[in-house]
Amino acid sequence: MSRIGKKPIPIESGVDVAIQGGTIVVKGKHGELSFAWHPNMTVEYDNDARQVCVTRPNDHRQNRALHGLTRSLINNMVCGVSTPFEKRLEIVGVGYNATIQGKNLRLQVGYANTVELAIPDIVNCETADPTHVVLKSVDKHAVGQFAANIRAVRPPEPYKGKGIRYQDEHVRRKAGKAFASGG
Repeated sequence: MSRIGKKPIPIESGVDVAIQGGTIVVKGKHGELSFAWHPNMTVEYDNDARQVCVTRPNDHRQNRALHGLTRSLINNMVCGVSTPFEKRLEIVGVGYNATIQGKNLRLQVGYANTVELAIPDIVNCETADPTHVVLKSVDKHAVGQFAANIRAVRPPEPYKGKGIRYQDEHVRRKAGKAFASGG
């Protein structure tokens, strides 16, 4: 049995859960999310115990995989509507910066042109200063995907460390070429 899948999902106070057909809707003080689970899974909400349980019909390989996945996705929804997920990025390099213009994030990271990325509607993007970007959202997938898209514009390089990195990311540095005198 899936160790993650068999754990019930506790529902905090201030979070409402509604199950309609094959879709679960989670509402909280920060927003609302919905998720349509795979038809093989069974999702039940116990209003008295304030918990959601996910069960699978049998031990087929696909059902075992979907069991833990479904439970984790619903748990992320419950956590997100009560406390939004956050990713922080920092931009390292001379002249590298980020600005927000309307619904676009503009990055100047050493290319001839400014790179513009459309900010998803569900993600809240802030730039406290030109070298730090903070992303917040109730949807964990949306925050992680947009942060990965930003980082992919200019990943940190190992020699000088220039580029866009997650705030808690450690970049492995390499030594440059050793200077050799001609002989």
